[in-house]
Amino acid sequence: MQKVENEVLSVGFLRVLIGTNSLVPLAFILIDGARGNLGANPLEFYLRATGLLTLMFLLLTLSVTPLRKLTGSNQIAKHRRMLGLFSFFYAVLHASAYAIFDKGLDTSAIAGDMVQRPFIYFGMAAFLMLLPLALTSTGGWVRRLGGRNWSRLHRLTYLIAILGVIHFWMLVKSDILYPSAAGIFLFALLGYRFSYFLYERRRKAVGS
Repeated sequence: MQKVENEVLSVGFLRVLIGTNSLVPLAFILIDGARGNLGANPLEFYLRATGLLTLMFLLLTLSVTPLRKLTGSNQIAKHRRMLGLFSFFYAVLHASAYAIFDKGLDTSAIAGDMVQRPFIYFGMAAFLMLLPLALTSTGGWVRRLGGRNWSRLHRLTYLIAILGVIHFWMLVKSDILYPSAAGIFLFALLGYRFSYFLYERRRKAVGS
């Protein structure tokens, strides 16, 4: 009983720790914004920062399953939902700032921007795909959809991450250090998932 209580306290403490640290970047952005320290174009800085945070939390979310399988610790998986929701949180901040402050909620301007600047299209597509994942992130939705269907739906996370990397790459154009790092990290995650799929398939074939 004591072991279970300690485990619950440990999970709760880590959730608070993760949640607090996940909000620190936003706090710094807001503080710098209030002080006028976001450079000559504060909106551009805000958009790039929230976009980078969205992609970072998305990649962290995708890292949970490989880490769980490599370490054998199921405790890591208990924080995957929180990381995914923080990715969505920063995506909402990113998309809403673009739509409201950059385009004034003008849908025709946004549509024209998607044609003239294709990276907007990739970012918008990623955001729209992220919406159903955030809405179905609760345990209740897992039961409604069934574990297998829920897992299939949430595999979209990989496609969303690919679109996010493309969006980031096309946006920066010449300074590709950060999108390259994100792309390499995502490629490694995809490579691990594919290798694990082949391993499980081979193991089941041998077992049968």
